[in-house]
Amino acid sequence: MIAKIGSGKSTAGLIRYLFDTKKAKDHTDPHLVASWDGFASDPGRADDFDATKLRLVADLDLRVKQARRLGRAPERHVWHCSVRAAPGDRHLTDAEWADIAHRIVAATGIAPQGDPDGCRWVAVRHADDHIHIAATKVRGDLRTARHWNDYLTADKELAAIEKEYGLKRVVRGDRTAVQRPTRAETEKARRAGKTQTSRERLRTTVRQLVSIATGPQEFLHLLDGVEGVLVDVQHFPSGDVRGYKVAVEGDTNAAGEPVWFSGAKLAPDLSFPKIRERLAGIEAPPVTKPGSRRAPSPWHQATAAAERILHHLDHGDEAAAQAHIAAFGEAVDLLPLVAPSHLRPHLQQAATAFERATRSRMRAQQDQARALQSAVRALRTAPVIGGSGLAMFLDIAVLVVIATARWHQARRHDQQVAAAHQALVHLQAAYQQAAAEPLAALAQRRPPARTVERHAQRILMIVPEHAQRVLDDPGWPALAAALTEAETAGHDAELLLQHAARQRTLDDAHSTARTLTWRVQRLAARQVPGVQARAARAHTSATARPARRELRRGPL
Repeated sequence: MIAKIGSGKSTAGLIRYLFDTKKAKDHTDPHLVASWDGFASDPGRADDFDATKLRLVADLDLRVKQARRLGRAPERHVWHCSVRAAPGDRHLTDAEWADIAHRIVAATGIAPQGDPDGCRWVAVRHADDHIHIAATKVRGDLRTARHWNDYLTADKELAAIEKEYGLKRVVRGDRTAVQRPTRAETEKARRAGKTQTSRERLRTTVRQLVSIATGPQEFLHLLDGVEGVLVDVQHFPSGDVRGYKVAVEGDTNAAGEPVWFSGAKLAPDLSFPKIRERLAGIEAPPVTKPGSRRAPSPWHQATAAAERILHHLDHGDEAAAQAHIAAFGEAVDLLPLVAPSHLRPHLQQAATAFERATRSRMRAQQDQARALQSAVRALRTAPVIGGSGLAMFLDIAVLVVIATARWHQARRHDQQVAAAHQALVHLQAAYQQAAAEPLAALAQRRPPARTVERHAQRILMIVPEHAQRVLDDPGWPALAAALTEAETAGHDAELLLQHAARQRTLDDAHSTARTLTWRVQRLAARQVPGVQARAARAHTSATARPARRELRRGPL
């Protein structure tokens, strides 16, 4: 069920609309289902409709007129709440709608239960799937009703009603969602032949710039350089930046002036104070000097940082977890900028959807995610050669989105859960496309049969619970090739596989073999251990191996 609440100045105008059957074609059989005392005049069931309607308006306005004589009546004295059932819900009876109306006016403070001075109200049903509650906001003691946060209190009551009545559980928000484009904005974009409104285009642009900026000043500098976007930065008398607003060049109002949007109007987390807080303390990506030691791949570093998000979601406090989800959202926002063109549509759709999952009522402790934010920004100049780095990152990104959905689900963040599931569909599609070429190239370098058999025995020993699934996976040849190449480079393939299996549970992996392939490649990209280190590891492995094999032989 959904509630929509508004206010107005004319009781007569609202009652006229609710009982109208000529202009409003969906208004059929309008009648009262409940009222403040159960005896209000019902124009829909009276012989003299007009006279009864006038009497009902007079009864509702009685206290308003009394308060007005004392100079105490509110200017907008009408309270209007529509309550609509979800599509597919059963048709409720008049008695059931009456109960719902009583609960809503009590929950919102319009007519608290047991309060003899509660406001006067009526509930009108003129269609099968919804009712309208019309009230005047002056109480019996001539004070104005206290109905602060009435939308939230009504929404909370409707959630309980859905559960008790066995109705569809509607996805609910927490007031951290972005403001949707207005109908005027949508129509304006349609007339211009554009698929996005100016508000949506600017929101995407600003979010992408935040994902690559290493500080608030760099963000403003990048924003000022975007073609087709007008920028106006406001300053305090001290010279410090107070805020910013943006407009699409050529998008003007009736007076010919640009249609400006402040950062807060684009999204709650895009105001300048929020951006400044998010970007404070981020380290700029290091610059590798010519002839210096080979630096690790930014894609490998970002993947390792993203993988640590899973631990924070499972074991960290809520402030740290929320910070990591927001920082991961920056990574998702950046991907369309650095990915090959054929992957951008799915990645942009994933970013647009996941944006809703990055915000909640939980306060983010931003400094907890600085390492992840720095790793993300290193990707802005990272080449996507062969696609293996991107595919590796997308593989772990899928797991992070699944974990994010679970984290929000545990806290009843319904909109965020829905957004994460929507983003997951697009990320999985992008991963399948990104992984196809590098995995095929690896599979073509399949090692000799004896080597493959040796790797298969290692799989059986190290991950027995997943072994059959790995060996039957189409990605197994690529994993065997990755293990062989790591071995040829001087790594201990068995230790490498053990480390890869221990990094994180494989239960959520869509393809266990592919996930292990990316982990093995990332681990193998590190410096090969020296002779002494390999000897020490071999000794440790030899000491622990008999007990491990004995322990795991049973299930096989």
